[in-house]
Amino acid sequence: MSPVAIVLAVVAAIAIVMIAYSLSTAGSSGISARIERYASPGGRQKEQARTEAPTPSISDLLTQSEALSQINKAVEQRSFGATMARDLARADLHLRVSEYILIIAGCTVGVPLLLLAASFLLPTLGNPIFLVIGAVVGFLIPRFYVGRRKKSRLNAFNKQLPDTITLIANALRAGSSFLQAIELVTRESRPPISLEFSRVIREVNLGLPFEGAMENMVRRVRSEDLELMVTAITIQHQVGGNLAEILDSIAYTIRERMRIKGEIRVLTAQQRLSGYIVAGLPIGIAGLLFVIAPKFMEPMFQKPPEILGLPAGVIILAFGAFMMAIGFLIVRRIVDIQV
Repeated sequence: MSPVAIVLAVVAAIAIVMIAYSLSTAGSSGISARIERYASPGGRQKEQARTEAPTPSISDLLTQSEALSQINKAVEQRSFGATMARDLARADLHLRVSEYILIIAGCTVGVPLLLLAASFLLPTLGNPIFLVIGAVVGFLIPRFYVGRRKKSRLNAFNKQLPDTITLIANALRAGSSFLQAIELVTRESRPPISLEFSRVIREVNLGLPFEGAMENMVRRVRSEDLELMVTAITIQHQVGGNLAEILDSIAYTIRERMRIKGEIRVLTAQQRLSGYIVAGLPIGIAGLLFVIAPKFMEPMFQKPPEILGLPAGVIILAFGAFMMAIGFLIVRRIVDIQV
């Protein structure tokens, strides 16, 4: 392998390691910065987009940089910065917006570098079109990861919510106030629901109205079941009534909806598995052929014939992959039954 290839491979490896480390660690701000977010105008709204600060780590030293703090402050004032901060909070990633942007930039550059390094083994990957596709894929990788984390955290929250509502109702029957019942949830429950309710307690202690603190939690979590609970609690505070019985009815409704979703998931398991098999089988066969018979696929990457400067076989493979992706998305859409 030539020295250029070795250098590119080393740079790509370093970039991947840095990106993985940034995703696995959590950057946090100091105590003074957190107080500033509470005390400054609009600080409470900015804090709504952040989760609990993690334990100190090596990344804390990096985030103490004044330059990075200034960049982060400038970015968070933009609308897209607030959206990114909210997404990071919902995904339970303790990263600043500036750190997230740096990770996206690193992935956008790192994937084309990997393709350049691999082009010494498979020259077709060095084509500019492949490099552009690699840059787009690298740009989407962090967003895909954050989206998966958001979905996983939301599912975990929804699974804990019925038992949490029952716990609150039982605490109310025992004579506790609603805030005392929420404090009980923060002690007895597990994350992520304990973290979200602890933030409600903290915001109320800082002077935010109880209804506003609950609305902030709904905004952070974006759960339909939680929104139902908060709406019922808000109405009960305004018109009165037996809150424990209301919460029991809500918990029963949520459990029934979860049961129906589970039944639908079981009934559509075969169709979902068929989608995965249909989409993954051609890719698996192609990868197997590359391993057991490398020369079998070589004609697909040879010129002539060519289209737009690329071998015609590459265009055919790309078109086939695109159509398989469309078919997979259609199958997923069909079996995604809303309850």
